[in-house]
Amino acid sequence: MSIIRRSNVFDPSSFDLWNPLEGFTSFFDNALSAPGSNYANEASAFANTRIDWKETPEAHIFKADLPGVKKEEVKVEVVEGGVLQISGERKKEQEEKTDRWHRIERNSGKFLRRFRLPENVKVDQVKASIENGVLSVIVPKEEVKKPEVKSIEISGE
Repeated sequence: MSIIRRSNVFDPSSFDLWNPLEGFTSFFDNALSAPGSNYANEASAFANTRIDWKETPEAHIFKADLPGVKKEEVKVEVVEGGVLQISGERKKEQEEKTDRWHRIERNSGKFLRRFRLPENVKVDQVKASIENGVLSVIVPKEEVKKPEVKSIEISGE
């Protein structure tokens, strides 16, 4: 039992009471932290993928963190004449065999995000790449023509 006095004056609220369950983890905590059970967390993170959209003078740039995802598991499309659709599905299976038991864990996660693109984009020149778990989609903008400037001579004094 550990009782710690915080001052020289007796104050019943200044004690840390002994907790007999301190350091004890429940069965459920252990089950959730068991090896391989973090797949459920991975699937949830995959399904909740957030995508950043940044606009530069030349293009619209979309970036998504998709750790461990292969390019075959992601699809980038322009649908309905101006909607960028980024979707993916990941399926994982882990199998462990011993002479006494056989365990298989399966999980899957899906995500779908859509973005209405502005009118000034080159839909036919969209490029996508995935590197180190980061999906980058670049949607080039059409060049904006600068208005011609015509100097006008001013008459008078």
